[in-house]
Amino acid sequence: MCTDIDALVKILCETRNSYDIEKIRRAYNYAKDLHEGQFRVSGEPYIMHPLAVAEIVASLGLDTDSICAALLHDTVEDCGITIQNINSEFGKDVAMLVDGLTKLVHIPFEDKEEEQMENLRKMFLAMSKDVRVIFIKLCDRLHNMRTLSAKGDDKRRKTALETMQVYAPLAHRLGMQRIKQELENLALSYLDPIGYAEVKGSIEKKYGQNRNFIANIKEQITQKLTEQGFNFQLDGRVKSVYSIYRKMFNQNKSLDEIYDFYAVRVITQTELECYTVLGIIHDTFRSIPGRFKDYISTPKPNMYQSLHTTVIGREGIPFEVQIRTWQMHQIAEFGVAAHWKYKSGDRSKEEIDNKLGWIAKLIESEDDTKDHEEFMQALKVDIFQDEVFVFTPKGDVINLPQDATLIDFAYAIHTAVGNRMIGAKVNGMITPIDKSPQNGDIVEIITSSSSKGPSRDWLKIVKTSEARNKIRQWFKKEKRADNIVVGRGEFEKELKRYGRPYTAEQFDEICTNVAARLGYHGFEDLFNMVGYGGITMSKVAAKLKDEFDRVVRPIEPEQQGDLQIRTVAKPKKTSSKNGVIVDGVEGCEVKFAKCCNPLPGDKIVGFITKGYGISIHKTDCPNIENLRKKDEEERRFVSAYWNADVIQSKNDNNIFDAYIQIFAENDMMLLANITNTLADMRVTLHQINTQMKEDNFIVNLVISCKNTDHFKSIMSRLAAVNGVRAVKRGFS
Repeated sequence: MCTDIDALVKILCETRNSYDIEKIRRAYNYAKDLHEGQFRVSGEPYIMHPLAVAEIVASLGLDTDSICAALLHDTVEDCGITIQNINSEFGKDVAMLVDGLTKLVHIPFEDKEEEQMENLRKMFLAMSKDVRVIFIKLCDRLHNMRTLSAKGDDKRRKTALETMQVYAPLAHRLGMQRIKQELENLALSYLDPIGYAEVKGSIEKKYGQNRNFIANIKEQITQKLTEQGFNFQLDGRVKSVYSIYRKMFNQNKSLDEIYDFYAVRVITQTELECYTVLGIIHDTFRSIPGRFKDYISTPKPNMYQSLHTTVIGREGIPFEVQIRTWQMHQIAEFGVAAHWKYKSGDRSKEEIDNKLGWIAKLIESEDDTKDHEEFMQALKVDIFQDEVFVFTPKGDVINLPQDATLIDFAYAIHTAVGNRMIGAKVNGMITPIDKSPQNGDIVEIITSSSSKGPSRDWLKIVKTSEARNKIRQWFKKEKRADNIVVGRGEFEKELKRYGRPYTAEQFDEICTNVAARLGYHGFEDLFNMVGYGGITMSKVAAKLKDEFDRVVRPIEPEQQGDLQIRTVAKPKKTSSKNGVIVDGVEGCEVKFAKCCNPLPGDKIVGFITKGYGISIHKTDCPNIENLRKKDEEERRFVSAYWNADVIQSKNDNNIFDAYIQIFAENDMMLLANITNTLADMRVTLHQINTQMKEDNFIVNLVISCKNTDHFKSIMSRLAAVNGVRAVKRGFS
């Protein structure tokens, strides 16, 4: 490790890169003067930390500004200077990098979780503008982990946990495997020292039993490839402690069940040679079926490319062989950092930015997120989770987080595809849209121009923040009236928990004040946000309680028996486009409950659902009683009745779905007679299915009708069909 600037300069001069050594020396002296008198917990001068970070940054081949930023990265946070000072001394690029690496130390936060979220958000925002920010941050974290033993137990565990949850997965996503593996091993040694020591001991024991195994394998492969005239490099290794720990403890595997415990890597000159070497390896050793992966033709999202195959040596021991070119090897070791050659012209900035589109997508998708738990969950799913590779029917590859659904896949293709989705096929078979595709599946999304858009239930199903954000945006734009109803209901439900009466005026005042504190123009905007899921009630609850206690005075004991809790006055009656008049909710979409399928002429009642507007039921619907029992506190029932014009309408445009169940003898002409009867009455048949139950042949129909009178005439005609024993409304 470098002990002074001269040692760092010597390392830089030994590389082929062109560095501005004078600028780097100035940055070092500037940082050294500012950190004078500051010491790390270990007792060494603080300047040793930025110097070590700069050395790691240099090992990645990064440029002059990156090394300067590494030397200066703690000056703003710890030494009282400003970004403007850095800008005037070292230029805007260095200042921007230092700013991205500086924590938000002067802004008050409500809790540590919010502070962590905002610092991560700031870092990702800076990273979306210049990926060098995260390269330097990873180098900073790596040195901190190497020297973590000087910290106390609580600090060690907290830092190790953050490293394992955030920084190691980030290094993986950027393809920086060397840094990722060291971070994982160091973090594990603090999070589970006993498990770490146990696995490390098992590795040393197993390796000791077969100490010459890798050497023998390398000798055999070298002989074969030399005979064929290849120019290659061959390396061997044992799997890292964390990788084996994860398989042993998380996947409950024994050491003998880990097939890639041993591995060799062949580095060749060309892509064609990679496949030729693969053939030689399979000819020399017996391959294990299902253990071959071609990441050259289908690279990982972090640009990793290599051929992986697992074979069995003569000793009966399985081992993995990785085959790649020199360029692929550089990317595998250093990831995106291997491409950081803006001045060389080898790869343009625009091309690199395209590879890192997921960063901008994360920032975009989290713009409206004000909940730290949701933000962290988005990080874990969108960035830090293992990926699966799924194909479109045209052969395009879509990468998704593991366990993502077909809905996520649809939105990954295009927003319009997700919004119009009505079904999906996986490998040619119709599949529920909440299922997760597997590696290599071919997925076709079925869309319809008449689709009414996504369902609110999808918000509970999708895994990616991209899909969740696009669904929310649809509801935010298309369903504002419904969102306000749902949001208002959530506020009323929360206020009822406080057990004190309030007036409509007080309700408005409370909600207006809460909206203002959260930065909204009015409480309807806040209701809208809660309604479509842009903000959770947990984020609002504390401020709502504060305003409630300030506006609504506690009830005196002698008053409690005389007061009733007053609910907020509801808007006037309104008629929906479906012909239902609803008392109490204006402009809200009305949907008919599938459990009872009400028709014009039936007595009905409305129920405010959480996400679907008003659900209309028959008053004698079996589910109504259950809903009433659950709704004793929430008061979500509203009066509803049919517009008289709809009940009496004979217009073919006013049609409703109706369900009919027919019990009949099993006659070969039965279905023909039923369909002919419906055709004679000019009744549209949407669906028909049959089943045998004991001695009854049951026919279930979904038809269109205008009202209850029309439905009764249809029932009467069907009851007269030969072989029909009984006809009833609805399905049993």
